[in-house]
Formats: sequence, structure tokens, C-alpha cells
Amino acid sequence: MKNGIKISSGADYIESLRNRNLKVYLFGELVEEPVDHPMIRPSINALAKTYDLANEAPELASVISPFTGERVSRFLHVCTNVEDLVLQNKMQRKLGQMTGTCFQRCVGMDAFNALYSVTFEMDEKHETHYHERMKSFLTKMHQNNYVIGGAMTDVKGDRSLAPHQQVDPDLFVHVTKRTEEGVYISGAKAHQTGCINSHWMVVMPTMRLGENDKDFAIVGAVPVEAEGITYIYGRQSCDTRSMEGGSIDVGNVKYGGQEAMVIFENVFIPNEYIFMNGEFDFAAMLVERFTTYHRRSYVCKSGVGDVLIGAAANIVEMNGIPKASHIKDKLVEMTHLNETIYGTGIAASYQGYATKSGAYICDEMLANVCKHHVTKMPYDIGRLAQDLAGGLVATLPSEQDLNHPEIGKLLRKYLQAKDGVATEDRMRMLRLIENMTLGRNAVGYLTESMHGAGSPQAQRIQIGRTMQLEYKKRLALVLAGIEMENDKTSITEELGTYFSRVFNLDI
Repeated sequence: MKNGIKISSGADYIESLRNRNLKVYLFGELVEEPVDHPMIRPSINALAKTYDLANEAPELASVISPFTGERVSRFLHVCTNVEDLVLQNKMQRKLGQMTGTCFQRCVGMDAFNALYSVTFEMDEKHETHYHERMKSFLTKMHQNNYVIGGAMTDVKGDRSLAPHQQVDPDLFVHVTKRTEEGVYISGAKAHQTGCINSHWMVVMPTMRLGENDKDFAIVGAVPVEAEGITYIYGRQSCDTRSMEGGSIDVGNVKYGGQEAMVIFENVFIPNEYIFMNGEFDFAAMLVERFTTYHRRSYVCKSGVGDVLIGAAANIVEMNGIPKASHIKDKLVEMTHLNETIYGTGIAASYQGYATKSGAYICDEMLANVCKHHVTKMPYDIGRLAQDLAGGLVATLPSEQDLNHPEIGKLLRKYLQAKDGVATEDRMRMLRLIENMTLGRNAVGYLTESMHGAGSPQAQRIQIGRTMQLEYKKRLALVLAGIEMENDKTSITEELGTYFSRVFNLDI
């Protein structure tokens, strides 16, 4: 990491990742320079786009830092009003449109937004000093305009056992040693998005913890090149196509996502970067607030969906059938599904409210509804895209065949469709649809949509907890004219409580 250099552009960002001596393994080999690896570089390009957008649309993708007074990425901003929450969503959709993939910065953004309020309330109860540390850390991040990655998902081992009950304690990240200067941690975090492309990672617990789990209640920031960290790069469907050369078969040659397993072996975190150290009673609050932010952040999938809808519309035009009624109906259905994702996500932001710290958090119910939609609707959009594309989306000959001196001309002859459309262009569009529904960017659009920020059941649990069923039953009883025994609370009082929580209004 090149300390003292503020990152101002995508090019600056890419340069900041060089010569860091990360311990990254891919296909059983140590990667010499991740920036130049053809399988890794597309994910770096996608994240670099977050810096370029900040220059192209500063009001959308950047803010004036309250810590430095200079403009920094909106991905580094603590939300202090509803507009901040909403602009995050609008920025996320735009970046999804520009990259067609995961741009990897939402996890860190949502992590420190959650920590900002949780550390404030932790200090209030335990008389600790985590909130000031958090603000000092963010000041440092703003000074350099760094990328912060989040590291939450432990590998978990036996899911029926609490962290302290595991046969091997390393199955959850935990403190192995405490000193006057800080702590040492060991363990592993699975499928961490954009971790290698970050400058710092914030390590957090992954679940509600009990008193016996104090050593697992650790939150701290570490530079990605810290001693004792090993990264094992995750495979993605069709990922080696990026190593074959050419630009057709990859589908999206410039942009891609990234996940890796992160292994910590006695990694040191100094006190100044520790934001929870044994306060197990706040682990659940942190996880719930993080997931509330992060589940509405999945509006980014509506931006990616815009690209896939556009690809489907293009392929039907290339095939010469854009006016068929069933084609129009399928494109309308894809759009309806896509806007439903966006609508619930941005509604969660519009209904945001202030925490004790002054940081704003979005509506928990609508955030979970948004993410629950995301576990289903991208799959339906992808199914319809494949329907409109036809069987060639999965059986298309290779780019090498297209460029072969003998069989290439046969492919150009027999794979042509509408007059005036080049066979190569049709192949490119088909490969883009394949990339997003079957290939490497299906990881970010489909599988990540299913499991990222919690699998479907996690949202259903939170929806069940916050659905206020007793209040709704009372509404029905009143209107049905059914008397309620021992009722000392008026419906108006309960209505006021409801509106105060859900809409941040007093009535």
C-alpha cells in the first residue's frame, strides 16, 4: 500500500494495488502480481469504475468528507440523512449498469455504517472508546480515499454448535492472544467479495454470540497485506476463458467479480483498529444492522438486470422478431421483476431513520423484503433472457472456430440471422447473456443474489420478527367490532408507535 497517496481515479486505484506482496493462491500456485493476472484483472477493473464514476458524476458517487473536508468516494461515507441512503442506492444501480457485475464495495460501506452506530451504543453501555477509534480509522481512510472490504462470513464448521463448542476453534475467527498493544486473531472468512482488491478489511463476527463466545466477539481493521493473511482465490464458472485470449467467449471481457477465502494465522490488530473486543452482547446488533444496510444494497442487481434486459432485447432484434407479442410480454415481465427489486430497496432507504449516533439506517422490514426478492427475481429474469436467446446461448461454437480460416466462413454463413447483423455481433450478445446467466458473472447476479447478505431463510426470520402481527390483528379486531378484554392501550397509541418506528413520524 502506498501510504500518503490519495486515490483520485480508476487508474490511481489500479496503481495502488501493485507491489503489495499479497499471499494469493490460484490453481495451487502463488500469484506473483494479482493486478496483471488475466483472471483477476476484470474484478479490479469493475472496482476501478467506482472511482471513475465519482469523477464523472461527483454528486452521485462522491461526497465532501466530514473528516477531511475533501471529496471522497460515497462508498466511504457514513449516512447522516435519508438522501445519503437513497444516493447510495442510485449509485449502486448506475454501477451495475456500467459493469454488468459486482463492483465489490458495498460490503465495506455497509459494515462501517453499521459499526458507526453500534460502537456509539457500545461505548454508552460499557464506557469503552470504540466510536472515537472508528472515526479516527475513517479519517485515515478518507485521507487516502481507500477501499474498505468487509469480512464477516465465518466458515462455521458444525452449524449446530456455537463458536466456542466447535472441535476446532479456528472455524470461527477468534482472539488467540491479547497484549497491551492489541490482539492476535486466527480463523477464516469464506467467499469474501473483493477482499484482494481492497486496501483494508474490517473483520466482524457472523452471528449472535453468548457469554462463552467472548473470544469470538472481535471486530477490527487490518490492511490486506498484513502478516499472517493468506488468500485462496475462488473458482467461477467459465473463469479460465479470460486466460484464452480473444474477447468474444468471455462475454464481458472487461468486468468481473471476485471472491476468495481469507485465512488469518495469528494476525495482529493494534488497539487503535479494534472496535469490539469481547462485548458479545453487541454482536447480534452489529449483524442485524449490517444486514439491514446490506440487504437493501442489493438494488445493485437491478442495474445488472438492466444490462441483461438490454441484452435480451438486442438478441431478439438480431433474430428479427422484436415485435412478436410474446417477446414484448417477456421483456415487460423482466422489467417488472427488475423494478420490484429496485423499488423495495430504495423504499427501505427512503424510510431510513436516525440512530443514537446520528448515523441513518434504512428500514429493516423493507431491506429484508428487497433481499428476499433478490433471492428469486434475478433467476426469473435470467430464465427469460435464456428463453429469448435460444439454445445457442449454451451451444455456441468458440471464438477460435469463428476465426478459423476454413470453418469460420461456414459459421458466419450459418449463424447469421437478420440481414445486416454481423454474425460476430450476434455471438457477442449471446456470450454476454451466457456470461450473466451461466458464466462467471452469474456468480454475482444469481448465486450471490441467493446467498449474499444471508440466504433466503435469514430474511424470512427477520421479516417474521418485524411483521408486527399483533398490531395488525388488533386493526382487524377493531374494524370487525370485536371487543378486546383487558385492553388498556388505544389503537391510536399503537398507531403512533407504528408510525414512529416505520415512518419516523409523530402523530
